[in-house]
Amino acid sequence: MAGVVTAVGAAVAAAASLRQFDGCQRVPSSKVCLIPSRVGRSGMTGGVSQRSFGTMRSRSSRRSSSDALKVRAEIYIEEAETTSASVDIPKTQQAWLYSEYGPKENLSLGEVPVPELEADQVLIKVKAAALNPVDSKRRGGKFEKTDSPLPTVPGYDCAGVVVKVGSAVTKFKVGDEVYGDTSEFCLDGPKQYGTLAQYAAAEEKLLAPKPKNLSFAEAASLPLAVETAYQGLKKAGIKEGDKVFVLGGSGGVGTLAVQLAKQVFKASTVAATANTEKLDFVKSLGADIVLDYKQNKLEELTEKYDVVIDTVGKGEGPKVVKSDGGLVVLTGPVEPPGFRYVIVSNGSDLEELNPYLESGSLKPVIDPKGPFPFSGVTEAYGYLEQGHASGKVVISPID
Repeated sequence: MAGVVTAVGAAVAAAASLRQFDGCQRVPSSKVCLIPSRVGRSGMTGGVSQRSFGTMRSRSSRRSSSDALKVRAEIYIEEAETTSASVDIPKTQQAWLYSEYGPKENLSLGEVPVPELEADQVLIKVKAAALNPVDSKRRGGKFEKTDSPLPTVPGYDCAGVVVKVGSAVTKFKVGDEVYGDTSEFCLDGPKQYGTLAQYAAAEEKLLAPKPKNLSFAEAASLPLAVETAYQGLKKAGIKEGDKVFVLGGSGGVGTLAVQLAKQVFKASTVAATANTEKLDFVKSLGADIVLDYKQNKLEELTEKYDVVIDTVGKGEGPKVVKSDGGLVVLTGPVEPPGFRYVIVSNGSDLEELNPYLESGSLKPVIDPKGPFPFSGVTEAYGYLEQGHASGKVVISPID
C-alpha cells in the first residue's frame, strides 16, 4: 500500500502545474468529491461505417470509496497523459451507439465517422463525458417523435480540447479547453451523434472555456445539470432573500440547485429532501434544512417556500410552495402553480457561472462510483438507472 501511495503522490506532484486540488466531502459510507477552486480562469454527415467491437482498456476494479483522494489523483494523472500528446484528426472514431430504441443492452461500441463541421461549429477531442437521466428516456423511445434519426450516439455533456474550428467561429481556437451541453434542445432534435465518442461537434454558442481549476471529468459533470438548475430557478422568479426548497437534493441537478440557491442567488433559507444516508452530505452543500423523505410528510410542514424546484417528479411541490410562489417541475406530473421546464443549452450561462466555480463557491459533484472508464458505459448507465447516484455519473478518460 505504501508503494501505491508513493507512486500516486509522485505522479500528482509531476502534474501539479496542471491542477491543484485538496480533499473530498464525505458522505456516510462513501465519499463524493467536492472540488475546491483556487486557480483563475484563463452534425455529422453519413451514417455508421463498419462496426468494430475491439476490446477497450478497462480498469481492473471499481475504485474504493475509502480512497477518494487517490481517485482525484488518477483523474488528473490520466488527463495530463492524454492532453500532452498532439492530436491528429482521424476519419473515423470509436463511439457508443444504438440502432434501435430499448434497454441499455442495445448499446454497443462501434466505429463511426468523425463529424464534419458546420461554419459555426468546433470539433472537440472529448476527454470526459457525463450521463443524464434524459439519455435513458431518449434511448427508451420516449421522445421518438422529436428525436433525431437512428442510429444514435448518446450523450449531451462533454469537456475536451478544440482540435478544429468552422469558418465562422470567433470565440475559440485550436487548443482551447472547453465544456458544454452540445445539443441546444435535449428533447427536440438533439444531435444524432453525441458525446460518448472520441470526438464531438458543437456550435460555439453552446460552449464555454473550461475553468482551469477543474479537471475534464469535473467540468464534464456540469453543463446539462447546472444549466437546468440555473435556468429553472430563474424561470421560477428566484430573488435574493427568498426561501427555496429543492425536492431531491442529492442528485445531479439537486446538488447544484442547492448550491446555486445559496451561493449565487443568495437565498435566505434553502431546504431539501434526501434519503437517510445523504442528509449530512446535502447539508454540507449549503442546505439549511434537510428532510429525510422517508420520515417526513411534506403536507405536514408549516413553512411554505417562495421557490420550489422539483427534480423527483412525485407531484409534491404544491405541498410546500407559497400560493404566489414559483414551482418549476423537471420531471413527473405538473400541478398548479407548477410549470414544466426543459433546458435550452447556452454557453453564456456557463460563462456566468465560471467565476463561482473558480472561486470554489460552486462545486461539481461526481458520484463516488466513478468516473467509469470509456469501456464501462453500459455499466455506468445501469448504475445511473438505479436512481441512487449522488451528483453526476461521469465517463473518463476518453482516449
